[in-house]
Parts: sequence; structure tokens; C-alpha cells
Amino acid sequence: MSTKQTYDVIVIGGGASGMMAAGRAASRGKKVLLLEKNKALGEKLKISGGGRCNITNAEEDPHVLLPHYGAAEKFLYSPFSIFGVKQTFEFFPSRGLPLVVEAHKRAFPKTQKAFDVFLVLEKYLADGHVVVQTSSAVTKIVGKDGHIEKVFVGKTEYVADSFILATGGVSHPETGSTGDGFKWLKDLGFEVQNPTPTLVPIAVSEKWVKKLSGISLDPARVTFFVDGMRSFVLKGRILFTHFGLSGPTILNAASKIADALHEGEVTALVDAFPDTDHGALDTKLVEFFDANKNKSLKNVFKAFAPDGMSDAILSQVKSIDPMVKVHSLKKEDRKMLVQTMKSLSITVEGLMGNDMAIVSDGGLPVTEVDAKTMRTKKYDNLYVTGDLLHIRRPSGGFSLQLCWTTGFSAGENC
Repeated sequence: MSTKQTYDVIVIGGGASGMMAAGRAASRGKKVLLLEKNKALGEKLKISGGGRCNITNAEEDPHVLLPHYGAAEKFLYSPFSIFGVKQTFEFFPSRGLPLVVEAHKRAFPKTQKAFDVFLVLEKYLADGHVVVQTSSAVTKIVGKDGHIEKVFVGKTEYVADSFILATGGVSHPETGSTGDGFKWLKDLGFEVQNPTPTLVPIAVSEKWVKKLSGISLDPARVTFFVDGMRSFVLKGRILFTHFGLSGPTILNAASKIADALHEGEVTALVDAFPDTDHGALDTKLVEFFDANKNKSLKNVFKAFAPDGMSDAILSQVKSIDPMVKVHSLKKEDRKMLVQTMKSLSITVEGLMGNDMAIVSDGGLPVTEVDAKTMRTKKYDNLYVTGDLLHIRRPSGGFSLQLCWTTGFSAGENC
């Protein structure tokens, strides 16, 4: 026997955009139900930014900010005029969570804790008396004649005036982002772009890279080659991982790397001193060695090489005995050491999958959505937010800002 419950607004998905949407709708006096299939809300949000939460990008000028969203730029001007970066910088501090801006205009909570961002949103829901039901996976959405009539969780039937779909994409499926919303949209008759990882690390073959897991270079220059021919160059922060390379420089070039992999074998050279040419680096090394001539190379090189990388660099120069005294090091070996620091060689095996992706694209084309309200054009009471929209964006706070913007807009207009 089924039971029936009625609300003004039902939000499906308790992530960043879903919590924002539910909170905003409730603050307008709506009776709101938030359905989340996980045991707790905000699972992906709690681990975002390595646990620090890159909450937004601090560029307030939409004409500078929105081109980062590619083809969705024009679509986003309207929702960003309702709730943009300026409003994000007002929303969180006004609720007791000040923000700080770091390099490349990346904004974080001052506490450096993603969980604190979650707590602000959780209180936002509580203040609006949102009814939250966790461990409540929606099993069916019923739509007819351009109108969503109800949804089911098991045998329980839920009816509302408006429905907001905020289930997220497919990146980090361990947090519950398993593409459920894509399936429902297809079942409702929408054309949905298949998801592909867009901000994703790369896997490499070399064991020395994997031994450096957790170490970063900032900046580094990475020159990519396809079948031995120079293809493109990146410069910025890279992070060594247990499977290869990550960090914003790599993540933002994932689609470019993917294209190169389709063309042939991809290799790369990592320059650990991109702002110093070979000659200047050699001069610095000579001066450093002269000041430490009676010490072993292995012990003293740690103070010259980038933090944590001395052993890895020395391992690449096979002609050098790491225990040799610096005064006995041959000139040609020193030159080879400089060359190695300027061109550490790696072989790219491929991109990691959706389980390792920071962001995956795919979803509902923005042409199917009213930019002013986030309401779908096919159903007069269905709104879509966040990662369910087919919008490409780089790392650096752009993804969460998209969640705040689209979630607030849906909650404002439903």
C-alpha cells in the first residue's frame, strides 16, 4: 500500500546546488522536501578542494568570469546577475564563514575546511524548516503533458507544485554521483549529452613519478609531444600522485591531452626550473657545489633540488654515483644533472576515469533550459541545476560557483 505526501517544492539531490536551491525556496516561505539517497547530505562538497573547498573564483566581472564556461557563457549572464560571485562573497560571510582569496583568484573558507561550508548550508536548510530525508533514493519520476506529477521513493508517493533536479554528474561516484539524473532526464524525453571527464588527472608509466606522490612543483613547465613531435606546452602548478600527474595545470588541460592521445603516443618533459635557463641553472649549481665541495652529492643535493625531488632527479642520471663527493663530480655529469632538472621525461598512459575526475561534463544542454529560472522548457515545473547541466569549466572555483548560481536561481523561481 502506497502513501502520499504533498509539498510546495521537492528537491532531489542534497549536494551543493540542491542544498542551495532547497534553502532559497524555503526562505521564500515554501514548504520544501529535500530527498537524498546517501545517508548524509553534501558528501562530495565535504571532500571538495582536497578538503579545503575552492568555494568560488573571486573574479566579480562577469565579462571576465563567464568566458571560462565556454559555450555556456551567454546562457549564464542571466543567472549570474541573480546570484554571482559578489553574492557568494556576501552569502557565506554573512552566515559566519569568512572567505580568503589565494593565487589565481581561488577563494576558500578562511577556516580552510570544506566541512564548514557544508555546515553553513545545513543551517540554511534548518532555518527554512526544510524537511530533509536521507537514505531516500528516488525510484521513479512521473511526468505527463509537460508537467511533473509526482516522484516515488519505493512505494511512497511525493507530490509537489515544483521539482528541482540536483543529483549531480558522474565524477566521484563514491559520493553518490552516479548519473541518476541523466537517466531520469532521458526517461522524460530529453536529449542528454553523454558525460566525459573534463577535469581529470593523467596516468603515467614511470615509477619514479609515483614515488613522488603528494609532492608538487609550482611552477613547472610541461612540454607534451605526440609521436616525438612537440605538441603544446603548459606552465603552472603540477602535483605528483600515486598514478601520475594532477594539479590545476594538468586538470585544466585534460581535454587537450585527451585529443593528443587520439593522435598517437604522448610523452612529456617536465622542467622543474622553468624560470631559469640551462646556463643560469648550471652557474647556480657550480656556485652551490663550490660551497659544499667536500660533501656527498646525495646529501647536499637535497638543498638545491625542488623539495622532495632530489632522489628522483639523481635516479634519472645513471652515470652518477649519488654517494660521490661533490668535488669529484665530472663536468659532463653536472651538465647532465642540469639537463635532467630541465627535462624530466614521462610517458602518458591516458586520462583517469570518472571516479578520479574533479568534474565531468555531459547532461542537459542549456538550450533546453530557461536561463532566467533554470526551468526546463519541456516541463513547466521541473528545474535543473549544477552538474546536470552540460557546461564545461576549468578548475579554480568555477564549478561550485555554478552550483551556487543555478541552485539559488532555481530556488528563487520555483
